[in-house]
Amino acid sequence: MSTPSITFSRRSFIRTSSLASGGLLIGFNLFTACKPTVTPPVDISQLNFNDFNAFIKIADNGAVTIFAPNPEIGQGVKTSMPMLIAEELDVAWDNVYVQQGDLDTNNYTRQLAGGSQSIRFGWEPLRQTGATARQMLVNAAALKWGVDPSECTTLEGVITNASGDTFGYGDVVKEAALLEVPENVTLKAPKDFKIIGSDAKNVDLEKIITGKPLFGLDYKVDGMVYAAVLRPPAFGKVLESYDATEAKAMPGVIDIIKIGEKAKELTKEENSNWTVAMSTSDKVVVIAKTTWEALKAKEAIKANWVTETPLESTQDQDQKLLALLDGNKFNTLRKDGDIKKAFAQAEMVLERTYESPFLPHNCMEPMNFFANITDEKIHLVGPVQTPEFAANAVAGMLGRDVNEVHLEMTRMGGGFGRRLYGDFVYEVAEIADAIRKPVKVIFSREDDMTAGTYRPAIKYRIKAAVKDGKLTAYHLKEAAANGNMYGLIPNFFPAGAVENYQVDVANYKSNITTGAWRAPYTNFLAFAEQSFFDELAETMGVDRIQLRLDLLQKVKGTTDKRIEYSPERMENIIKVAVEKSGWGKKESGTYQGFAAYYCHNTHVAEVADVIIENGMPVVKKVTCVVDCGIVVNPLGAKNQIEGGIIDGIGHAMYGDLVFEDGTPQSQNYNNYRLIRMMEVPEIETHLIQNDLSPTGLGEPTLPPAGAAVANALKAATGNRFTQQPFSKFPEMMQAKSAPKTIIG
Repeated sequence: MSTPSITFSRRSFIRTSSLASGGLLIGFNLFTACKPTVTPPVDISQLNFNDFNAFIKIADNGAVTIFAPNPEIGQGVKTSMPMLIAEELDVAWDNVYVQQGDLDTNNYTRQLAGGSQSIRFGWEPLRQTGATARQMLVNAAALKWGVDPSECTTLEGVITNASGDTFGYGDVVKEAALLEVPENVTLKAPKDFKIIGSDAKNVDLEKIITGKPLFGLDYKVDGMVYAAVLRPPAFGKVLESYDATEAKAMPGVIDIIKIGEKAKELTKEENSNWTVAMSTSDKVVVIAKTTWEALKAKEAIKANWVTETPLESTQDQDQKLLALLDGNKFNTLRKDGDIKKAFAQAEMVLERTYESPFLPHNCMEPMNFFANITDEKIHLVGPVQTPEFAANAVAGMLGRDVNEVHLEMTRMGGGFGRRLYGDFVYEVAEIADAIRKPVKVIFSREDDMTAGTYRPAIKYRIKAAVKDGKLTAYHLKEAAANGNMYGLIPNFFPAGAVENYQVDVANYKSNITTGAWRAPYTNFLAFAEQSFFDELAETMGVDRIQLRLDLLQKVKGTTDKRIEYSPERMENIIKVAVEKSGWGKKESGTYQGFAAYYCHNTHVAEVADVIIENGMPVVKKVTCVVDCGIVVNPLGAKNQIEGGIIDGIGHAMYGDLVFEDGTPQSQNYNNYRLIRMMEVPEIETHLIQNDLSPTGLGEPTLPPAGAAVANALKAATGNRFTQQPFSKFPEMMQAKSAPKTIIG
């Protein structure tokens, strides 16, 4: 890869002549979103650093502080994104301190955690920031020495000239702040990286394991009260009346109020915001001195709920989705060739329907948020993936100027898409506006699992035509509750590989609130398609790996710009996975399943090894090959890869949320099954080394995990699963009698 020469707008930097403590302040342009109208403060001594959400601070002693503006949900961006700056700044990573920034809508247009896109979008802008700061320091040192900057080199915060003289960054930081910002900087070539590509532990690790206050649940201020919200017990019901006499008399209770009128404005079509996924019912709120007192008093409220819209059960949902698949009201997302003609001329047709349930997110840290509202300010603090959306919605809901909102982000104990939606923020804002006290709303685990915003229930129907031993048509149909707002991805594999190819979607409106769930739109689709390809190979009498490779050959050299995956990169990960997993060469008694998938700009192949223990199949090992371009932090990457696989296996095997009359039947972990530590397989990870720009990693390893396991279970039991969770069908999990090495 060539070393690029970058033109960098000087308006993208916030630069001042000095710091109150001495040093250089440089704002960096995250996601290329820094607004060109931003101007530096005239007097840096008057600067409150909280007014900026993203900058580098270099002190006189050479210490470097990098403020990270993006929400941290466990994906590691608070560590990996500053690594990009530190690499080009050329400082020792051990000397870098990272601090979470606040929401700043005046300087940035996008602060968001979602879609595994943070590193992908920040790759060049953040490196440009570090490189520009480094060049300014070099220029300052060169002026002091009276030499040309080209004669100077840097290494871990030290500038050296041709004569061997040295300056630390802290020695020249004040002079550097007086210089012009260079418009052209040169970024390092990958071969010169020292920090990028090296293991770096989580910057918050020690604080996490020693219990320091980092998370939303940790946040507290003097005089703060706590709120517990009584929400409808079923989707489709609304509050008619309530009696809080007994609850008001309980210890610690300060007040009991009703909310909902202001939040209803957010759900109106003219105020529609995709982060709003909440009931339109009024709600009853207990305000108390402690969380426990609030939660206990909530249980004592006698509420009368009435049915406003039909109450759905799982059986109703299944029938509606199947009816959609059998109907003709579809939105066609892609249509190549003529599938009707191809199916009419086919010698063989294979058709299968795949089914998945609603799923809760199950974040370790339940939803919570803090608000303190006065006539002058709206102060919000907590864990949310979409802080700017939340701030705008709160301001609109309360009829206030968004500039009055000050939102601080805490670290999140999991997000997985749940915290993209700000219902808990809107609730606490309405409460705080009513009581005018600092207040934190806290969900119990039961609240968290029953309040909604689930992964939507989805059914896929896949139909393929075969003629003369070749795949001639492929038709994929989706039926989803609430339209699976992210839709199918019509330009993923096998798009472009089959002459007659069509993708159709249909949906029905459910009153059960739904939204993004880790690896949205692909978390179940990968299982359906990769299971189907294995069965298709069996039906055609061809090798399952070769079938995929042959299809990829047809996409190479395509001029179809709609195709999103790379056939070359997909082919490579497949071949590496076959080699590294010992595909088809395992000892007797091991059953293997394969899957390869592209999503979130990353290519992943996985092989699951299943053995039989006590007559039942057990996932013993998963071999995973990932091509995500340059890996910024291999240690963090491995954690994300393993976490995605475990999550994918666990939910494919066990995740199931059933509804009866609009009421979720699982309210806590006593009757909602998650994967357990003893069930986690060995995971062997292989990262493809190349110089391509980095892509997503928090989500791509989850989708193929369920498919690889399902194909291995087929080899072990002879039964092919078309529904998740697999544990719902114990009779299909019975092992075959004669153990031998089989690939599935």
